[in-house]
Amino acid sequence: MTSDHAATGAGVRTREVRLLEGPNLYFPRPAVKVTLELPGLLRATPDVVRDLAAAAGLRRGQPGAPGSEQRQRALLRVVERTARAVAVEAGTRRLGVRTRAAAETDVVVCAFVWRHRGRAEALGDAIGQVLAEVHEGRDWADAVSAAAATVAAAPKGDAPRILTPHVPVVSVTGTNGKTTTTRLLAHIAMTAGLRTGWSSTDGVLVQGEVVETGDYSGPAGARAVLEAPGVQVGILETARGGMLLRGMGVTHNDVSVVTNVSADHLGLQGIDTVDQLAEVKAIVTRVTKPTGWVVLNGEDPRVWAMRGGARGRPWVFAADPNAPAVREALGAGGRATTILDDHVTVLAAHGAPDRLLRVVDLPMALSGLSHHNVLNALAGASAALGLGLDRASVVEGLRTFRPDDVQNPGRMNTYSVPVEGGSATVIVDLAHNEAGLEALLDVCRGLVAPWGRVHLALGTGGDRTDDILETLGEMAGLRADHVVAAHKEHYLRGRSMEDLEAHLRVGLARAGVADIASYPTELSGLRALVEAADDGDVCAVMCHAEREAIAAWLAEVGAVSDDPDAIRRKVVRARGEHESEGEIAALWEVDDDAERIARGAALHAAHPGDARIAFEYAGCLDAAGDEAAAVPLYEEALAGGLREPLRHRAQVQLASSLRVLGRHADAAEVIEEAANTHPDSLGVAAFRALVRHDAGEPSRALRELLATLVATSTDPDVERYRRALTAYSEQLGR
Repeated sequence: MTSDHAATGAGVRTREVRLLEGPNLYFPRPAVKVTLELPGLLRATPDVVRDLAAAAGLRRGQPGAPGSEQRQRALLRVVERTARAVAVEAGTRRLGVRTRAAAETDVVVCAFVWRHRGRAEALGDAIGQVLAEVHEGRDWADAVSAAAATVAAAPKGDAPRILTPHVPVVSVTGTNGKTTTTRLLAHIAMTAGLRTGWSSTDGVLVQGEVVETGDYSGPAGARAVLEAPGVQVGILETARGGMLLRGMGVTHNDVSVVTNVSADHLGLQGIDTVDQLAEVKAIVTRVTKPTGWVVLNGEDPRVWAMRGGARGRPWVFAADPNAPAVREALGAGGRATTILDDHVTVLAAHGAPDRLLRVVDLPMALSGLSHHNVLNALAGASAALGLGLDRASVVEGLRTFRPDDVQNPGRMNTYSVPVEGGSATVIVDLAHNEAGLEALLDVCRGLVAPWGRVHLALGTGGDRTDDILETLGEMAGLRADHVVAAHKEHYLRGRSMEDLEAHLRVGLARAGVADIASYPTELSGLRALVEAADDGDVCAVMCHAEREAIAAWLAEVGAVSDDPDAIRRKVVRARGEHESEGEIAALWEVDDDAERIARGAALHAAHPGDARIAFEYAGCLDAAGDEAAAVPLYEEALAGGLREPLRHRAQVQLASSLRVLGRHADAAEVIEEAANTHPDSLGVAAFRALVRHDAGEPSRALRELLATLVATSTDPDVERYRRALTAYSEQLGR
């Protein structure tokens, strides 16, 4: 609850009195936050401030020059003393009070603990009232006495409505990854057989069934989860907004998780820096039971520093087992979850490493491509084990949690969508800040075919600073091949589309992107990308508002959600490899022709329609001298879309086989295609010369071979006789 006072006085104004009903930035229990504007006192002469401080019983100090930061800090002491004095005279023996300087020099914040709503609001109002009256000439002691009488006469009112959990609770916070980690934890808990409730920015769910829709990452979500019938464990996504505006929804948790802290939503609610944001995120760690676990990202120094204010035991997660935070956690008697020999592994100070499963068997890691999801998996595993869930259930939960639109909607969901000539990949992800976009583009680059392009529908909420918007534009311009703006009308938050897009364009221009197309919705932007996509391309959309509409459209156009095997194939392809690369390599280690052909036939049968496999099988037959059987397989590979650098090799080998079979005209047609795409290849020129010779054109064969040699060779003797060789080649042509 808040109250806003427009005119306490000309030089003193109470901007807001806000009741925080749970653990908060100031105290691990309910508190009142009073925001005061003190321009009159900030600009007053030093003598006025000295007299006020003396009246409040403070030692004489240096009040600082009018308007200075030193003056602001002097006023903090006056405000704190005023709050305590009013409370004591109103009958409160002890009162926890804390003050903070705001970014605006004439603004200070005073917070104090409360037990009854009516008295708390009255005291919050009284602080500004006393200072306003003193500024207008009233004696400080008289003003305090009058205010104290008002506070004492105020009705007590209700107690805070904060919940004390009666089931195990995990609180999850962080800038990125908190929703995914919450969902993963809930999945593991259900795998363990527990009736599980969880809350997030998408709503409140119990056993996967939606109870409430909307953003429930605050106290209301915690209450809805913990009051749901039969819930045995609660997983609570805990966002900054709820903690700042109302406080946490529970008195304590058994496990707290902080995924990371990065620039996001800065400039709102008094949080202007990443360090201040980290202080907000740390609230969940300060209410963890001493017997519980504080699960912290050891790769983020701001997060790992939170262990200093926590009572719970430290459990660090980091991909690098040699990270300093891992050593520190184990040295403090805590635990660590890391990647050891490509396995998700739990370490303790004593005992052997516990390997849970291979990273490649972790679907949410996208075959190891998604580093941020690897970290989310480490965080989820740590929290689940810290909660006391059995190891087998944790492993099974990690193995079966998929990054699709069923288990983790809107978070790195990948699809294969038909396009002309094949299929493209579509990625739907909530990426909304710099860290999120960087992670999304990492995955795009890891899935795009070697010949493909990355298309991005760029857009975010209006509550980002100009600098962040421009940085997002620059990142998109540097790493995507094709960018469009895709707007979110309901997330403009005070900006216009034109203003938001103008800042994105500034960043794009810094990356050398002169212009982009603009679309009013996420769906229309994605549709434009898919229409422009070719086989092997990746189309990504930063999706906030239209997840369901996009999912429906993808289903309509025949898109298929990628399973772990499909993702693995795309990752291997992006590396320029084939999913059966090992088996292909093994083919050519076999000396016996018959065995090599048998293995090639088995591979071909296991991969119908695979151009690469058809090419390799053709090579097995060709190498054994069976050109007649090899020719249709080479033709199958080329018709199936075999790409470079293998395509021209298949053309050369096909032309050679056709030549051996006496099909000179067909051989000439095929080798000419290879020569057109690789005019500087001496190998292609040599085979073309052979084809020409056998077709009865020996002079033309020699002329073309000499011309290519002269144009491409760096041999010193060729360079010395280049003019003569060129002349002889021309003579052969005549």
